[in-house]
Formats: sequence, C-alpha cells, structure tokens
Amino acid sequence: MFRNILVPVDLADMNIAKAALEQAAELATHSGGALRLINVQTLLPATFLDYVPSDFDGQIQETARNELKHVADKVPLPRERISTIVRMGGVYPEILAEADGWASDLIVIGSHRPAMSTYLLGSNAKTIVRHAKCSVLVVRL
Repeated sequence: MFRNILVPVDLADMNIAKAALEQAAELATHSGGALRLINVQTLLPATFLDYVPSDFDGQIQETARNELKHVADKVPLPRERISTIVRMGGVYPEILAEADGWASDLIVIGSHRPAMSTYLLGSNAKTIVRHAKCSVLVVRL
C-alpha cells in the first residue's frame, strides 16, 4: 500500500518522534515499503553570523546527520529500506519538498495534543496536513 513513507524527526523532541517512528515502521513492515527519516535544521539568522564560526551551518548539519543515523539504526527494518536526510531551511517547506522529491505516498508525523497555544499560533504538522500532496498520518502523543 505505502511504498515511500517519510517520517519527520525532531531531534530535540524524541518522544514525539519515537511514536511516529513506531507507527511508520509498522506500516512499512506490512506494506514492504521504505522509510526516509528527515530532520530539518533552521538556518541561522544573518544577524548572528558575526558570532559563530563560518562553517556553523555545516557543523549543525553534520551533527544532525549523525544523530539521525543513530535514530535510524534503532528502527526495526532492514537497513536497505531506511534512508535519512537532513535539510536546511523552514521546517514544513523542506518536509513538503522532500515528500514531493522522494515521491512519498505517506508522511507520518508526530504531534503534541492540540492546546490553545498551538490553536492560535499553528503548528508544522497542521501546515503539512494542509499542503501535502500525499496522505498524512498525524500520531498524537
């Protein structure tokens, strides 16, 4: 059913990521599909560039790659069915671009239960659900 399943992973909130990964791995197991774990690192605002090393974005991206690889190693699927990618930019635009570029049939994203703060301000999960060209499964924590 689902051949390409994209799973956004927030390395700073692994409780939510873990719930989404468990659901995605189960779906991939039953469908014979592949998982791609994506982490998006936001770009540093230009006003801070004088205060960080010139290769700061590269260092952040490399650290995220290593952490995401460790997360992927714990997913109970054969290694050839799991891939990872770290993108730089805005969270939901990068996730949506990766979903389109990788031809995802499903995005499995973890999310907190709705609260007044997310109702008023919105969330990345809400925007992904609204704009994705493929199916989206929101796993509530």
